[in-house]
Amino acid sequence: MKKVFVSGCYDLLHSGHVEFFRQAAQYGELYVGIGSDKTILHYKNHKTVYSEQERLFMVKSIKYVKDAYINAGSGILDFVPTLDIVKPDILVVNSDGGSDSKRKLCEERGMEYVVLERDPHEGLAARSSTELKKSPCFIPTRLDIAGTWIDQPYVSYHAPGWALTISLEPSFEIRDRCGLSTSTRNVIKRIWPYHLPNMDPETLARLIFCFENHPEREDGIISGAQDSIGICIPGLCRHYYNNHFWPEKIETCEDEKILSWLENHLCMIPMEPRRKGCSVVDGMDVTKAKVEHLAQAAEECWNAIMDTDLERFAASYKKSFYAQVAMFPAMIQENVQEYIDKYSAMEDVMAWKMPGAGGGGYLACVVKDTDRFCAEHPEAIKLRIRRSGF
Repeated sequence: MKKVFVSGCYDLLHSGHVEFFRQAAQYGELYVGIGSDKTILHYKNHKTVYSEQERLFMVKSIKYVKDAYINAGSGILDFVPTLDIVKPDILVVNSDGGSDSKRKLCEERGMEYVVLERDPHEGLAARSSTELKKSPCFIPTRLDIAGTWIDQPYVSYHAPGWALTISLEPSFEIRDRCGLSTSTRNVIKRIWPYHLPNMDPETLARLIFCFENHPEREDGIISGAQDSIGICIPGLCRHYYNNHFWPEKIETCEDEKILSWLENHLCMIPMEPRRKGCSVVDGMDVTKAKVEHLAQAAEECWNAIMDTDLERFAASYKKSFYAQVAMFPAMIQENVQEYIDKYSAMEDVMAWKMPGAGGGGYLACVVKDTDRFCAEHPEAIKLRIRRSGF
């Protein structure tokens, strides 16, 4: 039987790749050359989503493939050393992967040169890695529940306290400048474009915090640790700040009863994003009494959640928000109060706040029944809390 050879990156392995392998295997036993991590970084100027060993494992597992190798060469003809191992009779390329250099190589080595069209398998949609990269990434975001601003040392300097966050699945459009830690999320996407790596969440949060807040950061602003912690640590989390950028301790809750209960009582209303040039720290008035009030509200909020007490949760949630506003009145910018007035007057809305530093973005509401509220108000967004393993 003739030996058939194909080569590519196969980083975002999809049905189009599998169909290409199926068609190529009709010419004989199929061998696959896979671009190395180093070659892809140099040639395509980006890191791979999956390591070369993961890609090798996946390609070898496809039934149409006889064997696969990591190409030892570089550039567009990185597979030449693999040809010396396999000694194929046929080189197969897809219609946009062919080149004169590949055709000439086949002539020099006495190999047949076959070009296949990019046809999807019957009944399936056409797939390409380029199109997949345009899809939304799977990096989570976070919603701060209570204690916002305590993660800044100039606040916790007056009194220590907890910040409460939940990690959210990206099940809705996550807009910039809307209080959902998109600046930190965008930093993560520079390293891992599509999903978080599988590693200890607290270690990952610390790595991201240090990467975002490097010593030469031009704006001189230190993003609060609650952003990276809230994104990286699944479920409900509280972190204790005491005049330092990183918390002294972190506690988590992934009790399914509690997380489901929170999902049944939280939703968000889209507002206009925080306007460019808006400074939410203008006119700030941070005092010991006000910070103690914020810390007390966060403690009460955690206890209410642990008890799944909706009345106490709503009261402490709202108390925490207005403790923030007392210190940073510019959180409530023009038009924000209109949303608060509108939704706070609704019978089903029990409490409200703005995520993050405020100034616009979303109104995050505690409601009596999320499903009912979202059904009656199509603009409302139902939230999904991220569990471990997702």
